[in-house]
Formats: sequence, structure tokens, C-alpha cells
Amino acid sequence: GGADLKTDGHMAGMSRDKGGAGAVAGLVLAAALAKLPVRVIGLLGLVRNSIGEDAFVSDEIITSRAGVRVRIGNTDAEGRLVLADLLSAAKSMADASTPTLLVSVATLTGHVYRAFGPYAGVIGNGPAKRAQVMDKIDEIGELWAEPVEKSRPRREDYALVAARSASEDVVSSNRLASVNTPRGHQFPFAFIDIASGLRGGAIPWMHMDIGGVAVDPPDWQFGRPTGHPIATLFTWLWQRGQTS
Repeated sequence: GGADLKTDGHMAGMSRDKGGAGAVAGLVLAAALAKLPVRVIGLLGLVRNSIGEDAFVSDEIITSRAGVRVRIGNTDAEGRLVLADLLSAAKSMADASTPTLLVSVATLTGHVYRAFGPYAGVIGNGPAKRAQVMDKIDEIGELWAEPVEKSRPRREDYALVAARSASEDVVSSNRLASVNTPRGHQFPFAFIDIASGLRGGAIPWMHMDIGGVAVDPPDWQFGRPTGHPIATLFTWLWQRGQTS
């Protein structure tokens, strides 16, 4: 939501930006109704994006929940700030004695649609790659007609958000929209990795960018919400419950 700050009327339909939170809520409800034998915790970032005395501006330095100093490069990249804090909270809930896996779902970028069309983009950190999490989601997604395309974080992604001065630890986005930025859906992963405090840790984390699949047809203002990727993630949880 929020005031009409985008050009050419592109704020219309931005209420659909809650698609990731809606998918998480739907997944938790489905897991509860099915009484899956797995422990599932869902964190939803319920934030109204409006102009006011607490609104942030470009070049402002904001400290994330994890204590990371973030320089705001583009105020339209507000969702990744919220997501980083959610992941930081999830990290603090992790129990060293219990296997933990973090999955984030968000309509994070327009670039993912430019890159992959009507398919979700999945990207994960090193521990998630070694656990073959993205491969499993890819396999299950094919069964449920919720195909995904796999991406990998690269050093260029971390270089794009690297600190430019002693005032910050990481930069949130740049002055361009994601669709006009090379690796526009991959570099936000690098930002969230740093801002959340997950970077360099042992907890597997996979991110699903559903910016291109949250509605069908892909009309951001009038398309029908799809519920993607609830079926895929539910099946994945069910399979984990069978082996636990």
C-alpha cells in the first residue's frame, strides 16, 4: 500500500504486495488443518507504507533488527527491510538442538518476472544449497504446476550493496527499479542476507520471489491472486514430516 509515489500510475495494485504474507498465512493454516507432524512458525510483515513523520527517506541510515546499518538508496525497496527483520527474528528463534530451515516468500521484485516470466524465482544460501532445498522445491513445483526457476547469489550481488562509506554496513537498493537493474532479483537476496545477520551462518535459508506469479493473469492491478506457492511448500513440509 502507500501513497501514490510511483510514476505512471504504477502504485495501483500495490496492495497485492502482501502476496508473500498471504501465502505464508495460507501455508500455516493448511499445515494446521492437516495436522502435519512438523513444527512450523510463520512470521508476517504487516506494515502500512505511508507518508508521515516516521517515513524514511533516501540517504537515511537505518539500523536493522540485527544491528546492521542500512543506507537507504531507494525508498521503494521497503519490503526487503521488513523481510530482513523478520528473518532476523526467525534466526533468534532457532534452536540449535532442532533442525531449522528458513524460507521467505515475497513479491519482492518486478525483475523476476522480466527474467523468468510467470514462474517463481528461488535462491538460497550455501547451507540451503548443500541441503539441496532448492532442488527439492523445483521437483515438487513441477508436480503441482507451480514451476520455479533457480538462481544463485554471486559476488556481483554483494558488491552492488556493499558499503560505500564508514557510515553504513550495507546499501538498500539503488536509484533504479529492479527491472532496470542487472541481476535485479538476485542482488536483493544479498542485501537481505547481510541486513538480517544470516550471512556466514549455518542456518539454511531459501527465498522465493513470487513477483511474477502472485496473480493470474499477470495484471498487477486486476489479476486474480493465485496462492502460489502454498501447494508446493505444503507438500514439501508433508514429505519432511514423513521422514522425521
